[in-house]
Amino acid sequence: MVSRIGNNPKHIVALAFPFGTHASPLLGLIRSLSTEIPDATFSFFSTVQSNRNLFSESDDRITPYDVADGLPENYVPSDNPVVVIDLFLDIVPGNFKKAMNMAVQETGRPITCIISDAFYWFGADIAKELNVPWLPLWTAGPRSLLLHVETDLLRQTLGINGPEDKTIDVLPGFSTVRTRDLPEGLVSGPLESKLSLMLHKMGLALPSATAVIANSSEELDPTVVNAFESRFQKFLNVGPFLLTLSSSPASDPHGCLDWLDKQERKTVVYISFGSVIMPPPHEMAELAGVLETSGFPFLWSLRGNPEEKLPSGFLGRTKEKGKIVSWAPQREVLQHEATGAFVTHAGWNSILESIIGCVPMISRPFFGDQRLNTRTIETVWQIGVGIEGGMVNKDRTIEALKLVLLTEEGEKMRSKLSYLKKLATDAVKSNGSSAKNFKDLVQICNDKM
Repeated sequence: MVSRIGNNPKHIVALAFPFGTHASPLLGLIRSLSTEIPDATFSFFSTVQSNRNLFSESDDRITPYDVADGLPENYVPSDNPVVVIDLFLDIVPGNFKKAMNMAVQETGRPITCIISDAFYWFGADIAKELNVPWLPLWTAGPRSLLLHVETDLLRQTLGINGPEDKTIDVLPGFSTVRTRDLPEGLVSGPLESKLSLMLHKMGLALPSATAVIANSSEELDPTVVNAFESRFQKFLNVGPFLLTLSSSPASDPHGCLDWLDKQERKTVVYISFGSVIMPPPHEMAELAGVLETSGFPFLWSLRGNPEEKLPSGFLGRTKEKGKIVSWAPQREVLQHEATGAFVTHAGWNSILESIIGCVPMISRPFFGDQRLNTRTIETVWQIGVGIEGGMVNKDRTIEALKLVLLTEEGEKMRSKLSYLKKLATDAVKSNGSSAKNFKDLVQICNDKM
């Protein structure tokens, strides 16, 4: 499969991080750019498995190229996803350079612009070598990005493994954030892990980028966004992607939306912890107890066999009130009028979907930026609460559900969500900040060198 080649000599390449929910938004952004610059050549680089999942149908505007994944022959999958990531990081950037050379040979066009996942600090070096723009995409929220850019400052002012309750007064907009809310590997935990080292290198490299792209809008967190003016050459919020990138109608093989149609308005508890993490067994049992005792109707997106993961008899006892599925069309579920609360891991995509759906969140964070996101929705935006103690506990979780679903405080959260939704929807209109930033991005990609 070879991309359509027109008169435009541009060859724009995308370097994907093939884990979690990173590669899909990058491809969505590239598809939008390929519509705006239709006669340029677009090449997309990821692993075999990642490309197979992303390019389920042929795309005559974008050519996928496979990069080596670093897995040894006859590799037996591990329960720990970090193992696979580490093996992959062991062979970057060589695997990308090899595939990029192949793309240049096949298309006959030198690379003119590199758009990469922001994780790839080496994008700066390759772009400098080729004398082309480097445009890293940060797929999470701006707050966690600022932390990674200022890792050295945080380590100097907070120390390593210092007091957990110390607030981050050194950064604008972080006065309610505590050390305990920071991603692991910043000032505590595995500072020398491959992921931590990658993110540290990223923070040091990003100021050299032609522009940093983000899946957000300027108005959602203006204090933090403004802080990037002195740190980056250009910071382009071109999201939220769920409003700006085209997508096919979500399938609903388990009839979630039909089931929601039969429920009363703002009463259903929707539960999903994303595609990577599952709460430990004792928390699964606690959460089952929450749902059974509280009596609220619930829709639970649960990977695996629920008979094995939930207490004996739970499915039978709650079949009149609840629905458990292996997959749910989350965006549509959160925009359904019956959905009243979202029990979540507080990943960035889930937060954006919750804002657009105006559904308050009850957060149980696990890793990465999720603790920071939880603190943000609770104390900065005030559109949800974290479960006290940071883990699912029956009494505390029931208390959180009642707060969101039954009290005036929950109504205030919905009102603030409506305000944030308007900011996001205004940003993507033709004269909005995200729309203007996207035009700037197109211009950078299409500039004559």
